[in-house]
Amino acid sequence: MNKSEFRFFDVLVALFVAVLLISNIASTKILTLWKFTFDGGTILFPLSYIFGDILTEVYGFRRSRRVIWLGFFSALLMSVVLYVVQLMPPANDWPNQHAYEALLGFVPRIVLASLVAYFLGEFSNSITLSLLKIRTKGKLLWARTIFSTVIGEGIDTIVFCMIAFYGTLPGDVLWAVIISNYVFKCSVEIVFTPLTYKIVRFLKKKENTDVYDIGISYNPFHM
Repeated sequence: MNKSEFRFFDVLVALFVAVLLISNIASTKILTLWKFTFDGGTILFPLSYIFGDILTEVYGFRRSRRVIWLGFFSALLMSVVLYVVQLMPPANDWPNQHAYEALLGFVPRIVLASLVAYFLGEFSNSITLSLLKIRTKGKLLWARTIFSTVIGEGIDTIVFCMIAFYGTLPGDVLWAVIISNYVFKCSVEIVFTPLTYKIVRFLKKKENTDVYDIGISYNPFHM
């Protein structure tokens, strides 16, 4: 089946990018859940890994790679536009410049941390899932999605926190933030595993596809 004939591929791409952008904006609020402290984006961001798993499992790494790049450039564009708008002079009768800067004023270090962590984490997750699919001959989806998330979210969380907060937080606080975020993100993947199974089964049936990425390049920069 040709890519243009897939019925649900564009829907998943739209949801993937939407989750990524919304979670970045939601990250401006810090909240407490149980005994853990998170930025608001942590609630939604793990879903991007679930969508990434579904895209790779159903449509293959080649297409998933393009979607990851689309998400990367969308996040970059959003950051640049919001920052440029912040620098532009406000209207004389508009009193919310300071509120805008407080909520949407992206610090360059945070933006860099988010983009680098997203790039490394998403590709690690997608490549790991694709390689495991070949090795397991398409079996043990639950193990493949969880293990790939453990790898991807681990890299994402450590890279983001180290770039964004190293030198600004005490060491014990920094590691507490890393561990809290990592445990929460992986827990979301585990909880959603039954739903992931159902969505993958539904899509494979409707799209008539079960892609094995044998012999393709796993270089993220190879399009």
